[in-house]
Amino acid sequence: RQKKSRKRFCDMFDENEIFEWWYFRKYGTSFIEQVSVSHLRPLLGGVDSSSPTNPNTSNGEADSNRQSVSECKVWRNPLNLFRGAEYNRYTWVTGREPLTYYDMNLSAQDHQTFFTCDSDHLRPADAIMQKAWRERNPQARISAAHEALELEDCATAYILLAEEEATTIMEAERLFKQALKAGEGCYRRSQQLQHHGTQYEAQHRRDTNVLVYIKRRLAMCSRKLGRTREAVKMMRDLMKEFPLLSMFNIHENLLESLLELQNYADVQAVLAKYDDISLPKSATICYTAALLKARAVSDKFSPEAASRRGLSTAEMNAVEAIHRAVEFNPHVPKYLLEMKSLILPPEHILKRGDSEAIAYAFFHLQHWKRVEGALNLLHCTWEGTFRMIPYPLEKGHLFYPYPICTETADRELLPMFHEVSVYPKKELPFFILFTAGLCSFTAMLALLTHQFPELMGVFAKAFLSTLFAPLNFIMEKVESILPSSLWHQLTRI
Repeated sequence: RQKKSRKRFCDMFDENEIFEWWYFRKYGTSFIEQVSVSHLRPLLGGVDSSSPTNPNTSNGEADSNRQSVSECKVWRNPLNLFRGAEYNRYTWVTGREPLTYYDMNLSAQDHQTFFTCDSDHLRPADAIMQKAWRERNPQARISAAHEALELEDCATAYILLAEEEATTIMEAERLFKQALKAGEGCYRRSQQLQHHGTQYEAQHRRDTNVLVYIKRRLAMCSRKLGRTREAVKMMRDLMKEFPLLSMFNIHENLLESLLELQNYADVQAVLAKYDDISLPKSATICYTAALLKARAVSDKFSPEAASRRGLSTAEMNAVEAIHRAVEFNPHVPKYLLEMKSLILPPEHILKRGDSEAIAYAFFHLQHWKRVEGALNLLHCTWEGTFRMIPYPLEKGHLFYPYPICTETADRELLPMFHEVSVYPKKELPFFILFTAGLCSFTAMLALLTHQFPELMGVFAKAFLSTLFAPLNFIMEKVESILPSSLWHQLTRI
């Protein structure tokens, strides 16, 4: 019975240690501390300092704070690079793969969603392309695209060749222009027949997606080739012609091009339309708004002067905009301040994650450098955000609590040679380390005592004798110094 109780005691400590470690990894806090703060403190008359004390807080803000974002949705990167002309060239030079299999698999799913429909089997070229988008081998996809073009001018075949076979942006632009000619013809034909049935409606939806994709990529080619004003005009026309297709996030391409032209008034106009509470946010929206606010004060900003006289209204607005942006995506500042090296952005991003931070900084770092003092203002103020959100996984300030799944998703999206940025840093506190060490030591002693009782008894006696040896030595010295009569009286006392 004693052996069973010792074994049960050992198992209990192991299970508690494992549970404590799992709870901290999942929720970012100690289970014992959480129970103490959440349940024991109210019973003992304590007050939760993190609870809102403002009675005027709106219901919407309260609901936002209560809502838990359990899923991390992956989005198509609106500024994704060309696979043949940019990603593959990086592989040829460095020997590294910039894209993960998970990222490329998501792209294949996007292509099948946007560029195929149920009636593709009626047109031989589209039937071939439907199989091509499912191919994992790049050479097999390219061969299938050439096979489809032998039958007819197929817009999606030109798209695949422009994305994956073209080795330069100029070559990709030439192929996209051919795709535009074929795509416009298909779009006009399906537009006339879209009301004749669900099959024709699906064809028209597919042809619309193809046409929007081609025009957007042509605008991106113009931007990369230095024809920025032409790119801005193409993006504006595209947004005006297809205002409902917001899933492509063309406004983010437009913002980057307008910043390149330093047309800040038009940037502000675009932000006024898309930086709305009802629309999903992004790092591009939040950090571009912060850049415009910082631009108004950054050239004259001095931290020493601000500490003496305090912040002006314009400086306070700029700092609040930076805090808002950092709360939305806390990974961006380290890339903008070049505290962490950049890599090629992935084809998909996770909002508020490291992948989105890389995609934003890759294209927008130059715009921050162009505004005098903007990076200095960011450097002086961005870390102040974390004082407002001491528990970002539980409660946010202006946004929902920071999702706990970003690290896992970013590790799937980003290549192995990149060190994924983690927020908040999960540093084990001393309390958990001490508890884990004590439990492990106690469990080990219980196990050894159960297996080797005699040997552990000898070891315990030797350990105790060694431990009390200095005390015995001191007692002997005291006895030799003090008179025996006095020592006798002290021992009687």
